[in-house]
Amino acid sequence: MNTNPAQLLANYERDGVVLIRQFLSDDEVAEVRAELERYIRDDLAALPPDARTLEKDEKTVRNLWRLEKYNEWFRQLGERADIRALVAPLVHGEPVLVGVETFNKPARIGSGVPYHQDNAYFCQAPPDMLTVWVAIDAVTEANGPVFFVKGSHKDGMRPTKPSGVRGNSIGMAEPSAVPLSEQFCGLLAPGDATIHQCETIHHSAPNTTEHPRLGLLFVYRGSHTQTDPKLKAAYAEAVALTPPA
Repeated sequence: MNTNPAQLLANYERDGVVLIRQFLSDDEVAEVRAELERYIRDDLAALPPDARTLEKDEKTVRNLWRLEKYNEWFRQLGERADIRALVAPLVHGEPVLVGVETFNKPARIGSGVPYHQDNAYFCQAPPDMLTVWVAIDAVTEANGPVFFVKGSHKDGMRPTKPSGVRGNSIGMAEPSAVPLSEQFCGLLAPGDATIHQCETIHHSAPNTTEHPRLGLLFVYRGSHTQTDPKLKAAYAEAVALTPPA
């Protein structure tokens, strides 16, 4: 992970999203994959419903949630000093690990994610919060990459509506007017990562290919952020209509 901190911060504040090659090494990616497989096989069934969301087949994992709570190995990975040092300038303060989760996007049945801004879920003010999205599988144009609207974080929160999508229950009332061809597509090799600000507009299509698209996510906020009650109320309404599990 070779990055220029000043350039990374400038690009992040300009675009709301940055790409980092080789965020994790090949060996680290293999360790993540092995621990996820073990966790799903050995631990998940005994955990509360808030530990996962399933795809429509009701058996394949769509998301793992709260890994920092239910798995010490992933909590320690999210608290790693080099990762915290990398994100601290981006959250304008002391980074607090809020979540470690996955977007599994399994082959053939992986569901899409509607246009949204993460702060509709996080509900933080100021919006000094971000997600580090690490590819465990290769992310291609065909298997449901994440598209980001560069610079969209500068315009604040857009109106939202319940999406009806389990695991992504609140979306934008209207999709971005920016053409797909002008959006940034996160094409990643295993170990590469994107980092996006919590009000950057993004979305992804379903995965209809034979190739899974597993992503591991670390979510951080600045220790100075506080919950916005209006955003929290809108999120609570959406979750009531479409529970994440």
